[in-house]
Amino acid sequence: MNTQFKKGVLELLVLDIVKDNDMYGYELVQKVSEAVLVNEGTIYPILKRLTNEGCFETYLEESKEGPNRKYYHITKKGQVRFNNLWQEWEDFSLKVNQFIGRKK
Repeated sequence: MNTQFKKGVLELLVLDIVKDNDMYGYELVQKVSEAVLVNEGTIYPILKRLTNEGCFETYLEESKEGPNRKYYHITKKGQVRFNNLWQEWEDFSLKVNQFIGRKK
């Protein structure tokens, strides 16, 4: 997949996944990778930025398989951000699809 396409959609995917269920970082990387192949080094900076901007709250939970895990929980601000990005995506993809369809 084109790297620029991928960059533009990752924040939307991360917000969409966490809005349904709190998740820890590695789990999120796995979920995002179901749609777009990414590595941890791509997702963690997005999580840090969204947390710093107040879109996520974090909490620690014990893990049976090692150290405590940091879970991400979407805030009201994060939900608003998701809704805005989703609307932008819908508008953008519709316009691009209409434009490309005219050329067939």
